[in-house]
Amino acid sequence: MRAWAEAERAEVRRARLKVSVLVGLAITVMITFVGAIAYVVMAHSQETQVARELRYNAVYGVPGIAPRCAWVFVLEDGELHLGPLEVPGGFPLRDDLSSVHASGSAVSRDVSANGTEYRVLTAPGADGTTVQAVFDMRYQLSDRTHLVQALAIALAAGLLVAALIGLTVGRRTVAPWAEALARQRRFVTDASHELRTPIARAYLRAQLLAAGLPADQRTDLDALARSIRGLADVVDDLLASAQLTQRQDHAPVDLADVAEAAVVGETERAAERRITLSFDHPGHPLVVPGVETGLRRAVDELLANAVRHTPEGGRISVGVRAVAGVVELSVADTGSGFEPGQAERLFERFHHGGGEGRFGLGLALVREIVSGHGGTVEASGAPGVGARFTLRIPMAEVGDVVVRERVTSVHL
Repeated sequence: MRAWAEAERAEVRRARLKVSVLVGLAITVMITFVGAIAYVVMAHSQETQVARELRYNAVYGVPGIAPRCAWVFVLEDGELHLGPLEVPGGFPLRDDLSSVHASGSAVSRDVSANGTEYRVLTAPGADGTTVQAVFDMRYQLSDRTHLVQALAIALAAGLLVAALIGLTVGRRTVAPWAEALARQRRFVTDASHELRTPIARAYLRAQLLAAGLPADQRTDLDALARSIRGLADVVDDLLASAQLTQRQDHAPVDLADVAEAAVVGETERAAERRITLSFDHPGHPLVVPGVETGLRRAVDELLANAVRHTPEGGRISVGVRAVAGVVELSVADTGSGFEPGQAERLFERFHHGGGEGRFGLGLALVREIVSGHGGTVEASGAPGVGARFTLRIPMAEVGDVVVRERVTSVHL
């Protein structure tokens, strides 16, 4: 059974996680919003009740018979009446009594003392008296604390439920998209297989027809053959990309040998265009864990891309080396180059990089292959100067490498 490519599987997982997080966040926000409203309503109700009781006590309260958690102090003719009730430490607020007695304006304040909070209203009373009403807020504050704790428990439970709901919704939401990706891969694979045979036959027929004509009449048929060959390359790229979905076991691959084989394969075409093609073998194997056919395809495409974009008389150099636990392979040319800001776009599917060649599917395939091997590929260059493509793949474990000392330098 075909499996998704690792990149697509990661994308599906990210989509599921994103949907789960969004659903969980929505439920969390809803619970928090409802809890905040409940808290605000409760606090406002308590504040209103306390303010009403303070006003009532300031007008009708009598020292010693004020309701529970409340005290009333009266300043009359310079004498302060406290009443028989036990007075909390720090009260009455004599400065407020004196200030209100002198100004005739009421003063309200909150006082933190004795491990709780008090609401104090000092106001002018009847017959030239000054009244100070004090209310202990400990029970109201306790109710608010209990409400916050209950909301925290509800929020924690809601988060758990939201996570479960989010996972379920995410799985069901992303499933059609994941299935569509799998169907797309199957279609590309099947269509590519079906197209390869007729394209190959058309290419062969064009070559046979061209071979039977005089040299001055072959131009159009040669152009047709090249077009058919280009179409065959596109189909091969599509098929190779689709086959990345097959789960394959990684085996030790000597990337130096892969690079050398790619250079040898491009020798004839480079010679036809008078391009100097060079490769310096590191002298020993540089082994990476991977799929040899995939890595060959990636290196072949990098080198073919360099040949396509290098003019006659240009140079292409290929190098392989080990750097900090990774094998680094670079392909540099003196071709047309590209704008530095376009480096990432070169690896987009069907992006037109300008100049001769196909529309970026090959480089997109290179990135897919390298990413599937846990590596990276990057491009650098400038217009008219050339380009350098560098891929890096983690090196195989030392125990998997059989060292073969060899010093080879190829100049073509």
